[in-house]
Amino acid sequence: MNTYLGIDIGGTAVKLGLVTEEGQVLLRSETSVSFDGYRTPILDTVRAAAVKMLADSRSAGYEPAGAGVSATGQIDSSQGIVAGTCGSLPGWPGAPIRVALAKDLGLPVTVANDANCMLLGEAWVGAAKGCADVLGVTIGTGLGGGVITGGRLLEGARGLGGELGHMRTHALDGVPCTCGAVGCWERYASTSALVRRAVELNPAWDSGRAIFAAAQQGNEQVSRLLEGWIAEIAEGLAGLVHLFNPRLILIGGGVSSQQQLLIEPLAAQVRARVMPAFAQELEIRPAALANDAGLVGAVCYFLRSQK
Repeated sequence: MNTYLGIDIGGTAVKLGLVTEEGQVLLRSETSVSFDGYRTPILDTVRAAAVKMLADSRSAGYEPAGAGVSATGQIDSSQGIVAGTCGSLPGWPGAPIRVALAKDLGLPVTVANDANCMLLGEAWVGAAKGCADVLGVTIGTGLGGGVITGGRLLEGARGLGGELGHMRTHALDGVPCTCGAVGCWERYASTSALVRRAVELNPAWDSGRAIFAAAQQGNEQVSRLLEGWIAEIAEGLAGLVHLFNPRLILIGGGVSSQQQLLIEPLAAQVRARVMPAFAQELEIRPAALANDAGLVGAVCYFLRSQK
């Protein structure tokens, strides 16, 4: 059975795995990329971690046939570089990921956006397995997403497509976004947006976990806050449903484990906002692969590129 390296580069850590051609993860490792405040360039840390994972794989008796990389930021998948970011990751824009790793590993390498890879992983062996029309939205510090339509990942001309979080849902009266625009969806629908509102009401509500715990205890103020936040998520999803007519919407990120407090009310709000024909057979459920989604999806992207 062929094996491949899966490499998932985030803003704080890089996760690596040895993945089979059937999507099974055999080996795993994780390394911080922010351990010294980014004084060490992210790509330097990733390169060292990838070389070690290749050596570990060979020591275990495997010979990987290629490497798929999932990376945070605006990823030009045609060139394998970081075309831009919407945050403050020093030295990350312009990073030549594919050329650097191909040189270090002596293997063919592909690079794609992390949210796109999450969705590919879920469609390959996760919660969206077998679904040809699916939206994936990851709710966390920001709001990332991806679109599979007709079984194909939507990437656009350079691989930059699918930046769902930067739809301007409040363009006329919104708050500034880290991307330089005003009123982007992620400024209202991310977990960070929820926490920003919550700490204004109670400084103890400084994380998604604390907010949902308060809601579970019956705090009415938090319940109203969650209702408004879920409405912001639903408004964006309704627009995407009308655009892509998916059969399934997958919700990723740590908050996706909140079935009763997030997934169920979100599904109800989305269905209430879309035209009836679009709501038929539409499912909304949490992603399943957790921390493996990005690296598994990166391998899926690699395998698709070889066909």
